[in-house]
Parts: sequence; structure tokens; C-alpha cells
Amino acid sequence: MAKNQIPTFAAWAVAAVAVAFFLPAAVSGARDVKAAANQRFVVQGRVFCDTCRAGFETPKTTYIAGAKVRVECRSRTTGAKTCSFDGTTDGSGAYNILVADEHEHETCEAMLVSSPVKGCDKMLEGRERARVFLTHNNGIASSKRFANSLGFQKDIPLAGCAQLLEMYHQYENEV
Repeated sequence: MAKNQIPTFAAWAVAAVAVAFFLPAAVSGARDVKAAANQRFVVQGRVFCDTCRAGFETPKTTYIAGAKVRVECRSRTTGAKTCSFDGTTDGSGAYNILVADEHEHETCEAMLVSSPVKGCDKMLEGRERARVFLTHNNGIASSKRFANSLGFQKDIPLAGCAQLLEMYHQYENEV
């Protein structure tokens, strides 16, 4: 009787190993991967006016309605532009740009194009573009991608900015 149990045990062991190796592949193949690859992305962000010329958002920062923003993707190997998608900010300075297709092997950035605000239409260096990752192959389940805020700089700082910036310097000295 012991001789008959060895082949039965071996058969069960082979079956268990087969299930352990092939079940994950079967489940993965059953997912609708192709549909995810054709899914669109929504790049979201805001455009601000640096009213104190601080180089970053402050309590005196305002957000720009009607600013033009572009999401542009380039080949990682050649640097050639592969696509671009334009959008405009709403009344709160926010934009939502619909981007088609998967861009796993490209470098994509949200970037400023223009500001409708006279006196706050110079792009703020270092805040004129923000990288966004437009692929479903990165562990992010959502199709929404959030870009860092983009900024323009006011020609002349608002009144009260010196006091505000002094407050930041005092905090910096305490740290």
C-alpha cells in the first residue's frame, strides 16, 4: 500500500507546483491590460502669480484664471517631441488636461505657455514646468496625474510682501 501512495503524493506535488506557477500568469492574463493601455490620463495642476517675488507660493499668492498650459511628451532617447496637449486654467487657476495614450517610454511635462494677467506674465524660473508620469505601469491605479504648481512672477511685489518675507527669514533662523 505504501508503494501506491508515493505516486499519488508525487502527482499532488506536481499539481500544486503547476498551480503555484501558472495561476498568477492566468490571472494576470485575464485582466484587461489592453484597455488600461488605451485609457486616457487627466493631468491636473494650478497656475499661480508670485505676487511677492518669493519664488514659491505664499499666503499672498493669487491663482491665474485663463492661463495657457501645455502637457508635452518627448522621446527619452532622441528628445524629439512626440505629442502635446493644451489646456486653460479655470477661475480658480486649476487646469485639467486630457492626455491620450500610454507614455511609458517618454518624458512628459506640464509647462506654462502664457498668462493673461498684465504685470504677472513673466515665467517664474524653476516653476515653469513640472514632470508628470503618464503610464499605467507604475503602480498608480488612478488615471489622474497631479503636477506641481506652475508660476508666473509679478513685475512689482505687492505691499506687505516685505513683512511676509521677513517672517519666513525669522523662521529660517530659528531652525
